[in-house]
Amino acid sequence: MAYPLAGLKVLDFSRVVAGPFATRMLADLGADVVKVEPPDGDLLRTWGDKTDGLSGYFNQQNAGKRDICVDLKAHRASTLLLDLVKKADLVIENYRPGVMEKFGLGYEACSEANPAIIYLSISGFGQTSSWKHRPAYAPIIHAETGLLDRQSKADQAPPTNPILSIADTNAALHGLVGLLSALWMREQTGVGQHIDLSMMAAMLATDDYTHWALDDIPVRPLGGQVRKTGYGHIMISGDLRTTWYQLNTAELVEDGLGSDATVPEKIAAREAAIDVWFANFSDQAELEAMLDSLNIAWGSVQLAADVFDTQIAQELELDVSVDFPSGPRRIAQSPYRFSNAESGIRFRSPYRGEHNSDVLTQWLGYGTDELADLFDKGVLLAQELPARADKQRTDDPSESQ
Repeated sequence: MAYPLAGLKVLDFSRVVAGPFATRMLADLGADVVKVEPPDGDLLRTWGDKTDGLSGYFNQQNAGKRDICVDLKAHRASTLLLDLVKKADLVIENYRPGVMEKFGLGYEACSEANPAIIYLSISGFGQTSSWKHRPAYAPIIHAETGLLDRQSKADQAPPTNPILSIADTNAALHGLVGLLSALWMREQTGVGQHIDLSMMAAMLATDDYTHWALDDIPVRPLGGQVRKTGYGHIMISGDLRTTWYQLNTAELVEDGLGSDATVPEKIAAREAAIDVWFANFSDQAELEAMLDSLNIAWGSVQLAADVFDTQIAQELELDVSVDFPSGPRRIAQSPYRFSNAESGIRFRSPYRGEHNSDVLTQWLGYGTDELADLFDKGVLLAQELPARADKQRTDDPSESQ
């Protein structure tokens, strides 16, 4: 079966998470994604444990891509990259507004080189706002959009940042929607366009609790409650009122209060009664069977290290092994399952500049002399590959399609 985006050419100038996650999904869907990396490399190369010189964080966001390393400050760098833009379908960048323009690679220059180009810019606060030049990583957006304040009030604890780059992944997935929408529109018009996507807008548009703030009323958490049992913790879907109704209707809990009890007294008594009921279960299977019989949605509070080894993770094929020079390495698989198309990771993340020659030869038809000249002039750079890495490369994405 073919990949849905086979034949699509993508130039990926992005780094860290928001842009790279979007382009990782494009690669998993079959696009030829070429990561354009500066000489000092993507910051993600330094995050997480390394195998054969490639960090886990970088591998997760950049598997399935090819890599060229270009010094944007070098003479001829912008000319070379605009030649690649002429062959590309999509350009993705997540620098601060104005940076790509400084190197002659902003949307106007790229559109002049290729009027059909679709150009996605991901930034913290958009391309035109008064905050456009502020540095914006996910924790900053979590703070500015009220997430930290809301969670702090719900937990009755000081604000802390979640161990999840929510703002980055929200922006990446909305970026993916924008790119695919623009591709469909280009099929009708033949013309590309610029997509200005701010992480702040993506965060608030995706936040299912935003309406509480817009309606100016105190938020009431509805998602679920973690309950302590005799063997560990379990997550129960719904709020206190829902759980109480389900258990009380089944005559499993009572609050022992009269009709004159106040609301705070009822809340306290019912929380205590529910806590006692859950704490009495020391057998996990027994409790889960009881909850199933009551049609109460539950989830085990899994150890993060165990998730990919659970039965359900194996059934859903949530991870895959990718070949590295020293052997296989596990990585989270993309979630797309098509009835009549292929998807998923095709090969490991690249080393910096690993595919300089391959991409320029395949996209632009460069010969040995032209490539040597670019290396000599410092336009192209590459890190030395570890032993056996050269044999692990996938130079032509069409081999996997």
